[in-house]
Amino acid sequence: MLLRILACVLMLSAPQVFASEDVPYPGTIKLDVDATDIARHIFDVRQTIPVDGGREVVLLYPQWLPGNHADYGRVQDIGGLKIFASGERLEWRRDPINVFAFHVDVPEGVAELDVEFQFLSAVAADKGRVVMTPEMMNLQWVRVVLYPAGHFARQIKIDASVTLPDGWQAATALRVASTAANVINYKTTTLETLADSPLFAGKHFTRVDLGRAGDAPVYLNVFADEADSLEITDEQIDIHKAIVQQADKLFQSHHFDHYEFLFGLTDRLGGIGLEHHQSSENTMSPDYFTDWETSFLGRDLLAHEYVHSWNGKFRRPADLWTPDYETPMGGSLLWVYEGLTQYYGYVLAARSGLLTNEQTLDALARTAAFYEQQPGREWKSLQDTTTDPISNQRGSLSWSSWSRSEGYYSEGQLIWLDADTLIRQMSRGKRSLDDFAAAFFGINNGSFEPVTYTFDDIVKALNDVQPYEWHDFLRSRLDGHGPGAPLDGIARSGYELTFTDEPSEYFGARETYYESNDLTHSLGAWVNNEGTISSVVWKGALFDAGLVSGDVVVAVNGTAYTADRLKKAITAAADAKQPINLLIKDGEQYRTAAIDYYGGLRYPQLEKKGKKATILDAIYEPR
Repeated sequence: MLLRILACVLMLSAPQVFASEDVPYPGTIKLDVDATDIARHIFDVRQTIPVDGGREVVLLYPQWLPGNHADYGRVQDIGGLKIFASGERLEWRRDPINVFAFHVDVPEGVAELDVEFQFLSAVAADKGRVVMTPEMMNLQWVRVVLYPAGHFARQIKIDASVTLPDGWQAATALRVASTAANVINYKTTTLETLADSPLFAGKHFTRVDLGRAGDAPVYLNVFADEADSLEITDEQIDIHKAIVQQADKLFQSHHFDHYEFLFGLTDRLGGIGLEHHQSSENTMSPDYFTDWETSFLGRDLLAHEYVHSWNGKFRRPADLWTPDYETPMGGSLLWVYEGLTQYYGYVLAARSGLLTNEQTLDALARTAAFYEQQPGREWKSLQDTTTDPISNQRGSLSWSSWSRSEGYYSEGQLIWLDADTLIRQMSRGKRSLDDFAAAFFGINNGSFEPVTYTFDDIVKALNDVQPYEWHDFLRSRLDGHGPGAPLDGIARSGYELTFTDEPSEYFGARETYYESNDLTHSLGAWVNNEGTISSVVWKGALFDAGLVSGDVVVAVNGTAYTADRLKKAITAAADAKQPINLLIKDGEQYRTAAIDYYGGLRYPQLEKKGKKATILDAIYEPR
């Protein structure tokens, strides 16, 4: 009780952060970032902030970051914060409630504050996402700025510059004002645009013209660990141009005056796939272009993030739009923001040729099978998973199949496939979800100003395309508990989810990439090439035997573990109806486990019903 009273006293006595108003901030902030300390991964920041003297100013470090759907600002990564006025150092006080806020008493007559600090980016993966290497960097301006409280982000003007290592080149959606040696000065912009316009830079760089979306040019800016990764064929360029062309035909609009794909081919920089209004922020493996035939996993990424320029950045869920970066966000419509984007990311990947139809179908089969088996639906609705970025902070989970994390992405994809096939069926092929996309996201062509939407707006827009009980259709899938995943769209599209004892090319590529064996639909777990178990399915065969993630399979039926031996044992058990005996290492303890599973190897696939072209074939057909 005493602690509670003390907390209340602190809250009442603590300085309060000012509410934001939609009025211009007087003056223009100057932001200079020195990004040359690549050896120590340190960004050195200098700011000049216009102020009115004689009052308190509150400076904020961004907390709730667009595209992250949660409070992922890392105020703990700034160091050396010092604030000066006319050369005299001023003391700051951190807000005891909002630790992202810094209070400064500004003396009379002072017109500007000089601020300096360092952004101490991760030096290794176990410290966070690595954003600076000897070959490449990913500068997110939203990580290297303090801004004054009391104003919408779009009302704060900023002049930004960056100093790069010698010989490096950069790409960003920001417009360049001037360059001098290795310093790039950008044109005056708003804090909102700056925060939404990250920068990639590096030693090895090429820029590819992907044509135009309407009258807006689109570019693919590729950075790599090694120069050899930048060998791009004309055919590959044409495929990436087709992303732009197919999106143009889908949305029949654009909401940018230019678009920059920021693309890192790296296994040294931390991975990322993040959307922005006029750019994307993506990394893939170094062999993305040079091993094109086999490096297709995740190749929907660029298409996915490009769709976000329409869905998420221009049209935005009402509870995900905030005036600044301290106002909490809500994720109730993430099944649209991310789920519909996941759907169209794969559709555009197929239509453009990023993925073959077979690869796209195999990816869909895996998604369908994964959610069909997911036991967590029993207690947790898809709608509730929209709280996961905030409640779980996207952390790892011991029992992910039971905890059921962030299903709004790929299970959301299944719901939108269901809606698309239903529209096509009811309209006898005259209309589709593409008509919804063009009508809903195609408004205000050329405008950058975000337009928010609600659940009711989605229902109305669907009804405008095809009258139906869309409210009940969506709510039953968002709030229900199964049994099973929403697979009506697959059945309606002319395919059926089945299982085979041989992995598809897509499934096999995943196993090779992760150096692990996906036995989700047989033993109910992943087992890597060294025998370590992970992702144990709740109430699956290994779960029932008492095994957990981190246990190590040492031997299979008395013989030293190999991935091949385990798979052969699964097949043999199906014929002999005898348990699979595993020797398990659990920390310092060894024990045996008899696995009562007799269903053989099972890998998902979509089997076509009949020989005629299907609805799904039509969905993936280029327009």
